Amino acid sequence: MDSSERLGFVHSWDTSIGVDGPGTRLVFFLAGCPLRCIYCENPDTWCARAGQEMTIDEVDGLLDRLGHFISVAGGGVTLSGGEPLAQTDFTRAVFQHAKARGLHTALDTSGFLGHRADAALLDATDLVLLDIKAGTEEMYRRLTSRALEPTLEFARRLAEREQPVWVRYVLVPGYTDDFDEVDRVAKFTASLGNVERVDVLPFHKLGAAKYEALGIPFPLADNPVPSSELV
Repeated sequence: MDSSERLGFVHSWDTSIGVDGPGTRLVFFLAGCPLRCIYCENPDTWCARAGQEMTIDEVDGLLDRLGHFISVAGGGVTLSGGEPLAQTDFTRAVFQHAKARGLHTALDTSGFLGHRADAALLDATDLVLLDIKAGTEEMYRRLTSRALEPTLEFARRLAEREQPVWVRYVLVPGYTDDFDEVDRVAKFTASLGNVERVDVLPFHKLGAAKYEALGIPFPLADNPVPSSELV
């Protein structure tokens, strides 16, 4: 199968400004994620088969329509999710096609599957939006049901490559507002040398209706959102 025939499972796509990388972005939300974050706002992206099949030719069609606009607006293409590194072949191909058009590329990832990102994929990636969700193994497992170390290993690898990174940290009262968690993430981030920006993202409940529609409980339905002072 050549790259033009390569399939990805895409939950949806949209445009955004300044949230998913610099400038105006064409954002693809890929389906499938190995984490089960208790504050996840997109539980409808957990299963890969819940997405719609999309070929690279179809991606090129969108780039034909929107590529000039997002380029002039100083933006590019972002792959988010779900988890784009759950679909490395498709992610690599999308970025390579975007780069061939001179478009900036950004990978929005938890880093848990960072070992799947080969050199060719990272060579086609201009920016990594890396979610470091906690500073301790215990808290990371409470939040995601997975291990923290794979994310830290991926972060170190990106640092060795001097690959630009924006770190993202979701602030959840009663969980990630603990000073020890914040301090550990801050010290680790400061040690890397390739982090251009840190975004503190306040926990919200905008995805609660999705849990209801899927018939699954929202774990943090009764948890308070952070105050502006805490953020």
